[in-house]
Amino acid sequence: MTTALRPARSPGRPRAHRTGPPAASYGAPHMDGTPPSGSSTGGPRPTGPPVSPRVPTGSRPIEPPTTSPADPPPARRPLALSPSRAADFKQCPLLYRLRAIDRLAEPPSAPAVRGTLVHAVLEGLFGRPAVERTRDEAVAAVRPAWSTLAEQRPDVAEVVPAAELDDWLASAEALVDTYFALEDPRRLTPEACELGLDLVVDGDLPLRGFVDRVDVSPTGLIRVVDYKTGRSPRPDLEASALYQLKFYALMIFRSRGVVPAQLKLIYLGDGVTLTTTTSEAELVIFERSVRALWAAMTAAVTTGDFPASPGRGCSWCTHTAVCPAFDGTPPSYPADLVPELLAPPASEE
Repeated sequence: MTTALRPARSPGRPRAHRTGPPAASYGAPHMDGTPPSGSSTGGPRPTGPPVSPRVPTGSRPIEPPTTSPADPPPARRPLALSPSRAADFKQCPLLYRLRAIDRLAEPPSAPAVRGTLVHAVLEGLFGRPAVERTRDEAVAAVRPAWSTLAEQRPDVAEVVPAAELDDWLASAEALVDTYFALEDPRRLTPEACELGLDLVVDGDLPLRGFVDRVDVSPTGLIRVVDYKTGRSPRPDLEASALYQLKFYALMIFRSRGVVPAQLKLIYLGDGVTLTTTTSEAELVIFERSVRALWAAMTAAVTTGDFPASPGRGCSWCTHTAVCPAFDGTPPSYPADLVPELLAPPASEE
C-alpha cells in the first residue's frame, strides 16, 4: 500500500491520507465491523433501517427535466444549504441563482450519467448478501442497471450515442472493477446507503445532503464514505474535495451528537482513497463558516443580487447564454418567490 501525505497544515488540524491499491485493510481498524486482517471474524451486525435511494452522480446530480413554461409552477420548498449549493455560490453567485432559484434546465453529460450508473450499481451491491458481493457480480450488474435507468429516464438514455454505448458501458464496468481494488464489500455492513440528511441547526440554519454510505462499527464509530467516479484532486486541492465530507460530518454531529471517526473519499477514476478525521472543535469552527455562508446566501436571495464570477468553470457552464459576463441577460428575478424560498425552516419534516 502506498501512502502520501499532504503538505503540513496549520497545527492541530488532521492530515488527509492518500492511498492507492491494493488495499491491505479497509478503513480504520474495526470500522467495517470486523477485526483487522488475519484475525478471526465476528458475527454479522444487523443493518440499519431501510433508506430511500436517490440518483447520485460523479459530479452533480442528474435532475429530472424541468417543467415547460406552460406547466403550472410546482410548489417550492424553502431553500437550504447543501454541499453542492455551497460550492455553486462560492464559485459563482449567479450560477447558484440559476440552479437553485430559477431552476434552469441543464442537459446531463455522459460522465455524469456514468456516475449515476456506477453509484446505482454500488448501492445495489450492498443490498445483496455479503457472500454475493463479488467483483464478477457487480460488474455484471452494470448493463442491467443501465437498461433500468434508460427505461426510467429516456432523456438520460439519449446522452450516449448508440455507436458509443458499448465502449461507454465498458468504462463504467472498469470503474466498478476498480472499486474492488480499494475495498472488500463482503467485510462491510453499512448502516445506510444513499442516506438523505435534512435538519435545521438551532432553528435557523437549514442543511440538506445525501451521503453515499455510512458505516457504523459495533463500538459506535462512524465512517462517512463518498464515491467519486472521476480522478483524485491534486494535493493542494484536497481541502476543497473534503469540504463535502466535512459538511456531512457536521450534519451527523448535529443530529446524533457523535463526531464521525473517519471521512473517506473513494476515487474510482484512478483508484485512490482519501481519508481524514475531524473533531468536535473543528466542526464547531466549520459550522461558523457554514452559517456565515448561509447568511450571505439569504442576503442575496432577499436583494436579488447574484453577480457573475467568471472563471475556469465557465468553460463547462451550460448557462453562458444568460450570463452577463458573456453578454447574456439572466431571466427576470422572481422576487415574488422570496417569502416562500426563505420561509422559516421547520424543525422536523
